[in-house]
Parts: sequence; C-alpha cells; structure tokens
Amino acid sequence: MSNNVIDAKMLSKMFLSGAKNLEAKKEWINELNVFPVPDGDTGTNMTMTIMSAAKEVSALNDSASMEAICKAISSGSLRGARGNSGVILSQLLRGFTKVVKTNDEVNVQILAEAFDKAVETAYKAVMKPKEGTILTVAKGASEKAHELAVEGTEDIEFFCAEVIKYAEEVLSKTPDMLPVLKQAGVVDSGGQGLVQVLKGAFDGYLGKEIDLSINEESATPVTKNEVQEEADIKFGYCTEFIVLLSKPLNVKQEIDFKNFLESIGDSIVMVADDEICKVHVHSNDPGLAIQRALMYGQLSNMKIDNMRMEHREKLFHENNDGSWAEIKTEINGAAELTPTYLPGDDIPLGDKVEMIDEAASNEPRKEIGFVTVCAGSGLADIFRGLGVDYVIEGGQTMNPSTADILDAVAKVNADTVIVLPNNKNIILAANQAAIMCEDGDEDKKIVVVPSKTVPQGITAIINYVPDVPVEDNVAAMTDAISTVNTGEVTYAVRDTVIDDVQIRQGDYMGIGDSGILSVGSGIEDVAFEMLSKMMNEDLELISVYYGEDVEEKDAEALKERISKEYPGCDVELQFGGQPIYYYILSAE
Repeated sequence: MSNNVIDAKMLSKMFLSGAKNLEAKKEWINELNVFPVPDGDTGTNMTMTIMSAAKEVSALNDSASMEAICKAISSGSLRGARGNSGVILSQLLRGFTKVVKTNDEVNVQILAEAFDKAVETAYKAVMKPKEGTILTVAKGASEKAHELAVEGTEDIEFFCAEVIKYAEEVLSKTPDMLPVLKQAGVVDSGGQGLVQVLKGAFDGYLGKEIDLSINEESATPVTKNEVQEEADIKFGYCTEFIVLLSKPLNVKQEIDFKNFLESIGDSIVMVADDEICKVHVHSNDPGLAIQRALMYGQLSNMKIDNMRMEHREKLFHENNDGSWAEIKTEINGAAELTPTYLPGDDIPLGDKVEMIDEAASNEPRKEIGFVTVCAGSGLADIFRGLGVDYVIEGGQTMNPSTADILDAVAKVNADTVIVLPNNKNIILAANQAAIMCEDGDEDKKIVVVPSKTVPQGITAIINYVPDVPVEDNVAAMTDAISTVNTGEVTYAVRDTVIDDVQIRQGDYMGIGDSGILSVGSGIEDVAFEMLSKMMNEDLELISVYYGEDVEEKDAEALKERISKEYPGCDVELQFGGQPIYYYILSAE
C-alpha cells in the first residue's frame, strides 16, 4: 500500500489500535480529574464508548468495505456513548466517518476534510462549548491537518506525526485556558484521551505489534464471572448466530430485539449493521431466540453449547474419583428438564413468548412516563414512590450509555418519556438518546429535563402536574430545578489546591453547585459547614440524604444540629444509600 493513502483494512487496524491504546491508559486518564474525588471516570467513559465501536469493527471480516467499517465505528460509538467525554468522542467519530465512508482510499486531503467535519459535528452537539477541553484539542488537530493539506503534504506518516505533535501542544496549554486545570496541576482529561486515541492509531499505521483482540469486558460493564459452579448457571445454553438481515434494523427494532433477548436469558451481545446482526445469548430455550431472529432475516453460523454439560465434563476430567457413567446419567436427567431446539427443527412459539407479549399488551399506554438515573437503593425507592416508571442505576463512576437510556425508555409504555439525568455528565447522553429515538420511533418521544443533581431530579418530579400539556410541565420542572441548591460530601483521593483551598488526601470535602465549599477531618462538620454556605434567607426546606457508609444515628444527629441552627426551615432526613458520597444535601 502506498504511503500516501489509507485503505479500509488499514483504517480498521488504526481504529482498533487507537481504541486499545485508550483502554490501556484509562486509569491514568481517570486520575486527571480536576476534583480529587473518588469518581474520576473520563477514561472509563471514553474507553467504554470507543470499545462499543471497536467490538462492532472487530466483528467485521477482513474484506469489509470502508463504508461498513465507518458505519460500525459511528453506530457503535453512538450507542455506547457514556458521559460528556464519551458523547463528544462519539460525535467526533461520527463526523470523521461521514467524510471517510464515501472513499475506497483516504489521502491527506480527505483526512483533513474528515478532521474538519469531526470538529464541526462535535461542537454542534455541545450547547455551550468550553475551551480548554477535548473540543479544543480536536480543533487544534483539525487546524494542523488543514494547514498540512494546504501546504501540499502527501506523506501520511509525516501528516499523522505532525497532527499528533500539535494536538499534544494544544493539550499542554489547556491549563492556561481553564484556571481550574492549572490550579489542580492537570491537563484536560478528555483531551488527553483523544490524544491517546490518535497516538494508538498512528502506532497501528506504523505496524507496531499491538494486540487488536477486543474482549467483551472492554465494551460492557463488569458482570459476574462466567466460570461458575453449575448451581450458579441460571441459563444453560450458550447460543450464537448471525442474522442475514432482510433490511436494516431501525433503532426501535434493535431495542425491541435486545429487550426480548434479555427477557429470556443473559450475557447478551448484539451487534448490527445494515446487512447482518450478530447475536450471543445464554438461555434455557435457544429456540425462542432463533424464532425471534427469523422475523428479521435468514440465519447462519448457528452454534448452541450446553454449558452445564461442559461444566460436568470439566469436573470429570479434573476429578477422577467419579465415574463417567454417573455423570452421563446426571447430564441426561438434566437435559430432560430443559427443552432445546437445533438448527432446522420446526420450532413452535412457546408459552413464555405469549406471556411476555400478553403482559405488554395488557398494560395501558400512558401519555407521560418517567425515566431517572441515580445510585443508591434509598434514592431509587424515593423516585419510584414519586411515580417514576424506570430507574437506571448509575451516576458518578458509572454513567449510563445512550443505549442504556434508550433501553430504559423502551420499557416505559408511554407516548412521551421524560428523562431526568440527575448528573451534568449524563445530560449529553440523554440528549443523544432523544435524537436517536426521534429518528427511529415515531410513536415515542423523549424529553430531557436537564437535572444536574439527584435533589434537582426529585424537585422536578414533585413539580409535575398530571393533565397539563407536556410542554408546560417540562417548562415548570426545568424552572423548579433552578431553585435547588445542592451539596455533596465525599473524600479526597490526592493532595491538591482548588479555589485557593488546600486539600490533603483523605480530607472530607463539601462540594456545592459552584465548587468546593468546605474541607475538614469530620464528615458531619464538613456537611454542616457546606450547608451554611448554601443557605440564604429565602430558603425554606432542607433535605438530607445519607449514604451507604453513614450510620443512621450520625445522620439523625446532623439533622438535629441543622434544625437548631435553622429553626425557620423544615428539615427532612432520608436514607439514600448512595455510594461515594456520605451526604447529599439540598436547600430550596
């Protein structure tokens, strides 16, 4: 291949190399979090976003076209996008592939155009772009790419080296653009993540030895180890196949298919492009998955493994004190309990499918439904008690992806679903879900109320009024969250200085809407001081939510202390059960 062009095979290699390099550096990037709190997740969010795309790219064959690879990159990253940094990365990839996909080979001129489109697409996705972030680094790389193209540069190796060099230079200047970065002594974490993607892609181009294999753990949240005792094998048949699609799946069909697979099993992996859909599921009735898949096209590469049998065979070879005859008898006995179907069998629809469909059809469709995000059993119960239909477990350290939000919305039988992100790092993913839902499902609409904290989300849902037009409700809920002051108490994971406040590793910190409000060695003292800086004479209600690591008696003592200090306010104490944050306080 000429040193002046990149073909489809090389693009695939470069993208996977970039993804793997980001994955290798994710913990380092997490540590660049400005606030020294134990929830730095930029590296994790960006890695899970790009690995969602890498999983789809790696599923393609070696002869895949440029268009197929670009579609896998774009659609995979969009569905897997998590957190602000992940959403911005997905938009950069989306814009880049819009230009590249129409070419069989890519030269410097096309790469420069793709960089421009990437930056344009990402900036459009952010309502108020802030300089000194991943956007600034991307723009710098784009400007350098454009400059090199205008100068007539044709050598791609030289082009890539110069673009990365300039991107690193821009990254090093991000502390000068955002004072908070300078004070914390770090560069922007999202920008660093982007640079690592570019450097990894360049390593792939240069032919460096890189393990390009993509494992499931890289692209999905950590789940229980599949090496289990047989008693723990809930679903006995590992089922894999490829659907040769009669037509491309739209967003709604993808969500419906995935939801169906989740209803009959676990360990779900589903990757689709315009022509094929690859499916992996652990189920007790593989026939149900196969029957459903036949709705979308023909099947190939079907494989069904009995995991219980494999487990027993493994035990037989490891333990020589039992007879094969006894084990075989046990296997035959177990097989009679679980019906299975092999490729080519005439598979009837079972009662299980009828029960699922009947339950869905019997539930009356509502005009308005609610999906919210929070971490902590107590907080989830509070939202459910206020009428929320579906609670996504997440928040700091585990931002849900765009696909997670779409999946949750699909489970709510309503014409319009109001989503409460309750975290500023989830709002972009929620907005992206709204756009994708609008493109794929004309019968359902997502509206995002941009709540940045859990107390804001609770206030929003309290201000919802049934039988009022959705537009009026959303306006009232959005207005209501602006009246809520929130503070959270956690601990510092490193020494730093923020807003001229010296923070030592292990200190407790009270973080308000505008930054650090208190620092000290006592949890309740820090919470009380934080609240004192949140208060003003117009506030009437103080809510205290205590976390999973706080004793109820300590929380009660804090409530009494607050009640004595602010006798004119109602003080409510509730168990939140949230991790990481000892207390979440609100004043409104």
